[in-house]
Amino acid sequence: MGERTDEHEGPGGVRVPDSRLAAEATELVRDTTSDLVYDHSRRVFFFGSLLGRARALSHDPELLYVAALFHDVGLGERFHDSGRRFEVDSADEARRFLTARSVPEDGIRRVWTAIALHTTPGVPEFMEPEVALVTAGVEYDVLGFGFDELAADDRAAVVALHPRPAFKQRMLRAFADGVGPKPETTFGNVKADVLAHYDPHFERGDFVRTILESPWPE
Repeated sequence: MGERTDEHEGPGGVRVPDSRLAAEATELVRDTTSDLVYDHSRRVFFFGSLLGRARALSHDPELLYVAALFHDVGLGERFHDSGRRFEVDSADEARRFLTARSVPEDGIRRVWTAIALHTTPGVPEFMEPEVALVTAGVEYDVLGFGFDELAADDRAAVVALHPRPAFKQRMLRAFADGVGPKPETTFGNVKADVLAHYDPHFERGDFVRTILESPWPE
């Protein structure tokens, strides 16, 4: 993977930030994740950027880029025994990366929040643009939400740059492998649906039962 190169100029006129921070983030994520996760993460940046333009959301491209690149690193094997949601592991990795490079705290907070909330629908869209656009990019690439909001030519250009062969099944499998070792972390979130589909022994947490069976007498 280390020999792979990418152009700064992207589809629809979206440019990958030409900075040392962005370059180091690219190298780190490209070299420590699968092509599946890397390509998906880059598409999230491009789709998020294009959606930001379409929705007139002014944002910091560098923060959006780092957040998009790191948002799924927590699915990796080294996090399987963390006991935490993969979103938090991903967010913490991004925070360590940014802190080591003396990025201002407000920027670190935005990136951490964008990653931590990217699978929590109905909340990020009301937050800072970087937070909103990471989720928008994820939802566009994974779920197809707002599919026709972007021009077909721009969409095709993103996929040409970062292809998605058998992406649906491969990404679902990556989700299942990433959270399967810590199924308790799926309580109350969308990854419970993934384990329910792939693991015949998975027992979904029940919010109502949890309340009724709590130690409170009433």
